[in-house]
Amino acid sequence: MMARIWVPTNVMKKNKHLLLSLITLFFSTLSIGQDSTKTAYSLMFYNVENLFDCVDDSLKQDEEFLPLGDKRWNEHRLYRKVQGLSKTILAINEWQPPTLIALCEVENAEVLKKLIYQTGLSALNYRYIHFESPDRRGIDVALLYRSAHFDTLHTTTIVTSNTTEHFFTRDALYVKGCIGHDTLHIVVNHWPSKRGGTVASEYKRMTVSRIIAARLDSIRRAAPHSKLVVMGDFNADLEAPSLQHLMKTAGLQSSLEAMRKTPKKASGSYKYQGNWSYIDHILLDAEWLKNPTYEFSLHLAELPFLLETDKQYSGYKPKRSYAGPRYIGGISDHLPLLLKINKQ
Repeated sequence: MMARIWVPTNVMKKNKHLLLSLITLFFSTLSIGQDSTKTAYSLMFYNVENLFDCVDDSLKQDEEFLPLGDKRWNEHRLYRKVQGLSKTILAINEWQPPTLIALCEVENAEVLKKLIYQTGLSALNYRYIHFESPDRRGIDVALLYRSAHFDTLHTTTIVTSNTTEHFFTRDALYVKGCIGHDTLHIVVNHWPSKRGGTVASEYKRMTVSRIIAARLDSIRRAAPHSKLVVMGDFNADLEAPSLQHLMKTAGLQSSLEAMRKTPKKASGSYKYQGNWSYIDHILLDAEWLKNPTYEFSLHLAELPFLLETDKQYSGYKPKRSYAGPRYIGGISDHLPLLLKINKQ
């Protein structure tokens, strides 16, 4: 017999997000119970482009994102943004919301709470892991996880700044946890930008690359054959020296090779001056990727509401929140990545 979900009409009108959450939770639970012979889970990465609150923090350079700041950032725009992020998360993998979601460019725990407790995600039991880092603008990385499917064992930061040399950047986030019988070692990154030029700024990313590689080496020595997941916005394509150093030193491989569907409107996760590129990556332990017990499938989210026509360079581009000081009302200047993992 087909199960039915009934919600009173007045409730439906007042709280569409609650209805969406209930429907999503129902189908997610239904599909999980259909096949107990294999484990399936998914990992998502998304640079959410300046997810700031509207409160001044004297320890951060967040003045731009205040009601009286240059961006005229306010509660209405913040609400619209977190609703758009929720919509993206709910739509990216149909009826199976991602088990783990790595984010970058979040200001603090308060915006994460708005995202997982005050949107259509509220019925899915997401929890968050976040630490404040010394980035001067106050943007950090974070990890969301579905508490019914992922058990956290250890969380900490990986410090990548050097205060003696006045080099401040986002800390990386390390999380160890279990999904079924798989123990994952996850590192969420947001490497220094290309401000000042790609070549001139590459030494900053190389500095972070060496720090992350050293930490991964320590993890491997303590737990050989570890299932490593290193994802984030690296501000570098696969050929960049900093990313090549990390992959070769730590024995990682790009999940781009597991892309099953050719994107139609985008050929990268980020578009700059008309050129698409992948500066966002999900890297996995190379040995794990070759394990025939697992099937990996990477997807670039080309959801229609994430894109707009690129009038200057043709084609499409991510519909971002701002273009300079002008508010556009989009969600992010990046497209999210989703990696599906099936274990027989």
